[in-house]
Order: sequence, then structure tokens, then C-alpha cells
Amino acid sequence: MAGHSKWANIKHRKSRQDAKRGKQWSKCSRAIIVAARNGGGDPKFNTTLRYAIDDAKAVNMPKDTIEKAIKKGDGGADGEQYEEVRYEGYGPGGVAVLIDCLIANVNKAAAEIRSIFDKNNGKMGVQGSVAFGFTQQGVFLIEHGRIDEDRLMEVALEAGADDVTSDPDGGWQVTCDPSSFHGVKDALEGAEIELASAEVTNTPQTMVDCNTKIGVQILRLVDALEDLDDVQKVYTNAEIPAEAYEQL
Repeated sequence: MAGHSKWANIKHRKSRQDAKRGKQWSKCSRAIIVAARNGGGDPKFNTTLRYAIDDAKAVNMPKDTIEKAIKKGDGGADGEQYEEVRYEGYGPGGVAVLIDCLIANVNKAAAEIRSIFDKNNGKMGVQGSVAFGFTQQGVFLIEHGRIDEDRLMEVALEAGADDVTSDPDGGWQVTCDPSSFHGVKDALEGAEIELASAEVTNTPQTMVDCNTKIGVQILRLVDALEDLDDVQKVYTNAEIPAEAYEQL
């Protein structure tokens, strides 16, 4: 589940994604193939491809697997053609859900996603029903103690970051416009600042506080959506308590 800025939730999300690494690699390969097919195989001139490669590296996808996916896409090899589609809806408790997909069969995928919403006390919405409540941002997390505030602000802001904030749950959060993501990332890594997380994500403008019961229901909804091969990323504005993760 992407798009949440709290350290505790991000750590829980990453541990859950690690448990589904094979599925993550498959999704990353699809994203790389599509990006290379649409914009060429050189990430220096294809920002979408570079984002896809960053996501693949974040889930420890092997370098040779990444290179094979790039070659497959750049070579225009015959195979399924994927369409970028976004679905929107509401989960239990009125939580907004945003789903980005790469789809071979739109009718089949839409039916599957609608069924998952229905089975998990949610409701599929129309285009634009919840997307307005999310902002695409580059988000970096750095653990406290890795660098002092003044140095971090100097490096990040000079590289084009919009803001540097401290999260009491564990560290610093640096945000930037997506167009500045790789410039900021290169600057942070060039300054030897260890990144706990780096991604371009859809950040909710407001959060919905969930009790444990609703939190568990949201996690089950997100898990079911993420298990679909066509689904690349799921974003919500749910503030999920740690007890909900522990119950699952």
C-alpha cells in the first residue's frame, strides 16, 4: 500500500511487500517493459523507465532481470500490450482508494476490481471521485541520527526539494515535485545520506483515522487488490493503527 507518510505504516507496508516479493518482481517487470516500449530503453532519456527501475531496485529485483525486461520492452518484442488505467473507489469507513494498473484486458480487470470492492465492504467509484484528494510527490525517508537537520536541509533544498520535516515515529521526511525526484535523490546519495525509502507516490491531502476493525478491513481490501497481476500500486488515505497490522 503506497502513499502514506507515517514511518510506522511505511515499515509495516514494506514488510508485507517483502513477503510478496515474487509478485512485486512480476509487477516491476511489466512496468519496465511498458516504459521501455513507450519511451526507449535508456533511463537517462526516459524518466518513466527510471522510476520503474527505482521501484524494481527497492524490492531487490536482480540486475539481470531488470536488464532483460528493458531489452524486451525496447526491442518491441511481440506480446501482450498493456494499457495504463486508474480505478478509484471507497473502502470501509469512507477511506479513499486509488489503484494504478497496467492492463491487457480492461473489461476483465474492471470486473475483478469491482468484485473485490464489493466483497470487502467497499464501493468502486467513477473517474475523479477520489483522485482529487491525492498529490503526486517524491518522498524520501531518512532515519534520525544518519545526518543532522542543517546538513540535510542544505543538501535537499539546494537540490530542489520542497520541504524537510521530522516525523516523531522515526526520522526525516523530504518531499519534492516528481520532476525534481531524481535530482534530489542523486544529491542525497551523493552526500552519502542513507535513504530508508525513496519513491514517487500519491500522497493523501487528508487522512481518515481508522480503528482496528476498519484498519483490518482496509488491509484485506488492499491485499486483495495488490494480488491482482494487473494492479501496480494501491494508495489510500487510511491512518491504520499498528494493532490492525498485528492482527493480520
